[in-house]
Amino acid sequence: MTTIAPLDVSTVRGSIGVKPLTCTIGAELVDIDLARAAHDDTLFAELRALLLEYKVLFVRDQDISRADHVALAERFGSLEDHPVAGSDPDHPGLVRIYKDLDSPPEHYENAYHCDATWRQHPPMGAVLRCVETPPVGGDTIWVNMVEAYRRLPEHVKQRIQGLRARHSIEASFGAVMPMDQRHDLARRFPDAEHPVVRTHPETGEQILFINSFTTHLVNYHTPENVRFGADYAPGAAELLHYLMRQAAVPEYQVRWRWTKNSFAIWDNRSTQHYAVQDYWPAVRKMERAGIVGDKPF
Repeated sequence: MTTIAPLDVSTVRGSIGVKPLTCTIGAELVDIDLARAAHDDTLFAELRALLLEYKVLFVRDQDISRADHVALAERFGSLEDHPVAGSDPDHPGLVRIYKDLDSPPEHYENAYHCDATWRQHPPMGAVLRCVETPPVGGDTIWVNMVEAYRRLPEHVKQRIQGLRARHSIEASFGAVMPMDQRHDLARRFPDAEHPVVRTHPETGEQILFINSFTTHLVNYHTPENVRFGADYAPGAAELLHYLMRQAAVPEYQVRWRWTKNSFAIWDNRSTQHYAVQDYWPAVRKMERAGIVGDKPF
């Protein structure tokens, strides 16, 4: 009788151990010190290549300093603050995402989104650390939006070719603000317009690039799409909602269970994520370094 050994899907890429977590997105890295990767050119190059391949990387048990956290993120590019959340006073660009009983009522994380697509140049990615996690719950889901685009029906791909969409901070973070503050936020960060399908600047992949910050399609109202004026609003909205629902397809997702001092590094250009807020009244504290990106095309 032949005994078949259990399948081991882990691999070693250079000096980093890699354990793919799903068939389409995400890998857990082992045998890596992120503090070292922040200062080692060869190790960082390997890390960056893995990020492009798996789109989100996870590492556990990294008890490193905030300075090394920031230094690692800065290897990818300059860091950016957040106009609402702010950042650590001693480490500019390191945003504290602390959820406890005193947290404000906004729940923008528990929707499928790319970070800050309301910017003209949305973030390239982020390095997120778990400082404190609930005993149960508080997972985060990431979605491969390259796969979401690839598996769209061909007639839908043809329909959305060349379409552009508006993304707004006023309609999201600004919605709970008094009117004068909301209008000031909109003046400082006017709605951004991006292609519905963007091209990854490093891999050339096509990406479905709409999310919960997207408010509407801006160039849908053409003779090809609209027979009567009544076609415009519902037709565009129904198409946009259909596209947004693609992020909820489980086959495109990976779900990560946080532990203290675990990290996630993700490519914000090709993914969406959803922070599951199922842990109240427990506390969840995260620190994120967001990396400045380019203008989508």
